[in-house]
Amino acid sequence: MYKIQTNATGSREMYITDEHLKTIRDRSLFKDLVGSTGIVNEDVLDKLKLMVRSLMEAEPDSHDLINFSHEVLYNDNMKAHGLNQLLKLYKNWLQTEDEIEENIEQEPE
Repeated sequence: MYKIQTNATGSREMYITDEHLKTIRDRSLFKDLVGSTGIVNEDVLDKLKLMVRSLMEAEPDSHDLINFSHEVLYNDNMKAHGLNQLLKLYKNWLQTEDEIEENIEQEPE
């Protein structure tokens, strides 16, 4: 479980699980989410919410999306700053996952 800050002052936080991060990866939720400026604002958060809502309408029984929406995306603490922190966490998590996979592949039998 990971903790991210959801506002600039640090008075609000949110916990992110590996399952949340796997949902982001498996559903490609962050693909093409942030524009060329790299700025994460409320419009980017709204874009993500609309995308997830569309996926949920197409697959109403998708428990991974339901959990992600309820616990992360529509959490009262989730704002643009929190999404920015989640993007950074996800990037670091992906790098760690890749390193683990590389180490497993390199282990002699």
